[in-house]
Amino acid sequence: MRPNRQELIEMLSLQVKDEIDKLYKRAYEIKKQYVGTKVYLRGLIELSNICTRNCYYCGIRKDNHSLKRYNIDKEEVLKEAKWCYEQHYGSLTIQAGERSDNLWIDYIEELVKEIKTLTDGKIGITLSLGEQSEETYRRWFEAGAHRYLLRIETSNPELYRSLHPAENSFENRLQCIRSLKKIGYQAGSGVMIGLPHQKGEDLADDILFFYDEDIDMIGMGPFIPHHQTPLAYLLSTFNPEQALEQALKMIAVTRIALKDVNIASTTALQALHPKGREMGLLAGANVLMPNITDTRFRDGYQLYEGKPGLNENALAIRKALEESIYSIGETIGYDEWGDSPHFRRKTSDQS
Repeated sequence: MRPNRQELIEMLSLQVKDEIDKLYKRAYEIKKQYVGTKVYLRGLIELSNICTRNCYYCGIRKDNHSLKRYNIDKEEVLKEAKWCYEQHYGSLTIQAGERSDNLWIDYIEELVKEIKTLTDGKIGITLSLGEQSEETYRRWFEAGAHRYLLRIETSNPELYRSLHPAENSFENRLQCIRSLKKIGYQAGSGVMIGLPHQKGEDLADDILFFYDEDIDMIGMGPFIPHHQTPLAYLLSTFNPEQALEQALKMIAVTRIALKDVNIASTTALQALHPKGREMGLLAGANVLMPNITDTRFRDGYQLYEGKPGLNENALAIRKALEESIYSIGETIGYDEWGDSPHFRRKTSDQS
């Protein structure tokens, strides 16, 4: 049944601490019932900060000329993927700035194939590489990628246009998400929470967008202004506590409304609070994406201000994550892809 919009708005607008705590507890009970308390890890490789887009909120936007650009070579990526596999992470995520030139498309295809060969097909691969043609998505899918994350950022077309140059089309982004589903990917999307001029109604509509578009996995995070973007002026009024609460409420309400989707507790939550990711898990999230990129490159991949873990090596991050997950009474799905139960249910219904 489609979630009730007014009920979503009311839950998202809660202000009293006791009521918010009850919301988190309700979301956690639903999480336990529908997806369990096993956390799935996706080792994150930030492949390149070269980007052809100029989104007004993003630290790696094309016109940020103070940024040193990088592109990790294949040998380094394969080394990181092998480490991920040996650490028993069930999956990895390859993320980068947006490009759609032939050289890049070929590189990703080769990379996916070689990672699959290297791990005997055992590691799951999620891509987060922006808008591409349906043909490109199909090539990458046939090479071995099976999940794709393409955040809509906001389901409000007017708000979307206020965050992007005119050449970036909301309609095209939506069509890309639909192409991913058509090809057979587990389709992921998500939004930024706390955008300028965003209202509670917009966030409720975002959740309805996830429902209507039958999204399998959701990666949402708080909007955090970056000092090298056109929205840098918002840094002076940015309130981390308020942003964290708003993001956690959105995770909780999304879990309550959508029940069996995968929801990531994003690194941006940790930028707002040292225990932000654990708080995300307790509010209903069930996926974490620990960064396994070599620390040499991390400084160059800051989409928002204050990104944590820039100098923390992958092993230290793994140990800290294990401790924090066990400390809240949850377990880790080592050697598991951790596919979205929502996706599995759909495919079993079709078979």
